[in-house]
Amino acid sequence: MEGKPVPVSADTDTDTDTGGGELVLVTGGNGYVGTHVISGLLRSGHRVRTTVRSHGRATSAEASVRSAIAASGVDPGGRLDVVSADLTADDGWDDAMVGCARVLHVASPFPSVQPENADDLIVPARDGTLRVLRAARDHGVKRVVMTSSFAAVGYSAKDGDEYDESDWTDPADDNAPYIRSKTIAELAAWEFAEKEGDGLEFTVINPTGIFGPTLSPRLSASAELVRAMLAGEMPAVPRTHFGVVDVRDVADLHLRAMTHPAATGQRFLASGDRAVSFLWIAGVLAEHLGERAARVPTRELSDEETRVAAGSDPSVREAAGQAGSVPILRTAKARSVFGWSPRDTVTTFLDTAESLFRLGLVKG
Repeated sequence: MEGKPVPVSADTDTDTDTGGGELVLVTGGNGYVGTHVISGLLRSGHRVRTTVRSHGRATSAEASVRSAIAASGVDPGGRLDVVSADLTADDGWDDAMVGCARVLHVASPFPSVQPENADDLIVPARDGTLRVLRAARDHGVKRVVMTSSFAAVGYSAKDGDEYDESDWTDPADDNAPYIRSKTIAELAAWEFAEKEGDGLEFTVINPTGIFGPTLSPRLSASAELVRAMLAGEMPAVPRTHFGVVDVRDVADLHLRAMTHPAATGQRFLASGDRAVSFLWIAGVLAEHLGERAARVPTRELSDEETRVAAGSDPSVREAAGQAGSVPILRTAKARSVFGWSPRDTVTTFLDTAESLFRLGLVKG
C-alpha cells in the first residue's frame, strides 16, 4: 500500500533533542491519553495548547482538562491553553496551529458501542486526521505524531501470532468499525505525508490495549472495563488474549517520538511485557486487592455462551474472533531507538484500580 513508513535500523543513535519550551499542540486534550500527554509535556517544560470539542460545552471541557492536569500533580501556570476544534469541521484548526512547533494528534473517536454504520466512525477518524495534517503543514509545523492503534497492525490473518510495525490490518477485512477506522485513518495519513506533506515530518504510535490510572472521572473504555470488573458487573468474561500498555508509557513514547531524529517516517508498536486475558486481569485484582476485588469475575464464557453473546454484542464478537490466539508483540524498535521501557503489567492494572477507588468510581 502507498504511503507506508520506511524501515529504520535497530542500532539507531538514541540521543534526543528535548525541544524544551516549544509550543506543542495536543488534540483531544480531555481524553484518557491526552491528559497524560499534556501532563508529560508540562513536566518537560513545554508550553501546551490543546483542543477539545465544544458543542456548547467549551467551558466545562476546559475545566475537565485543568482538573485532570491538577490530579496529575502538575501546575501548568500560564503554559496551558485550551481551545475549541472538532475533527468533523474546519473551524478552529488554523487558530489552534498558530505558533506550534509540533503536534501530537491523539484525538480519535472511540465508541462505547460499535455503530451500525461503520462510516459513523471511519469518516471522522480519516477526515479528522487529514484536517489536522493539512493545518499542520500549512502553518509550518515541524512534526506530527499520530496516535494510531494495534487495531491497524494485527487484525488480519497471518501465519503465526507474532506482530511488529511491518504488519498491517487489511482495511477491506470484515472487522469491527473501530478497527477499520484506525486502519483507514492511518493509511490515509501516511499517504498524505508522502504525497502532500511538503516536508512535514510524520510519526505514528500504535498502542495495544491502553490501561493505567485515569486522571478524570470521564472513563475510557479500558478503565470502564476494570471498573465493571471491580463492581461485579461482569460475572464471566470472553476467552481471549490481548496486548496491554500503560497510558503513562504511551504518553512517554509520544514525547520521545516528538523530537527524536530517527522517529520521522516511522511507526512504533507500544505494548507491555505480555499478552493477557480478561480472567488474568481479574486474578491480579483479586490477588492484590483482597476484599476490594471480591466481585471480580472468576470464570470465562463457554464457547456456546460466547457464540450467543456475539450475536448481539459487537465487543464480544470481536473478542471471539481472537479466541485461541495469544499474540506475541515485538517492541524492540521503540526500545532500541528511544530506550523506551514500559512498566510491569501488574503495576498497570493495580494503578488503574487505585485511581478508580480514589475518584470514588467504585467502592473500595
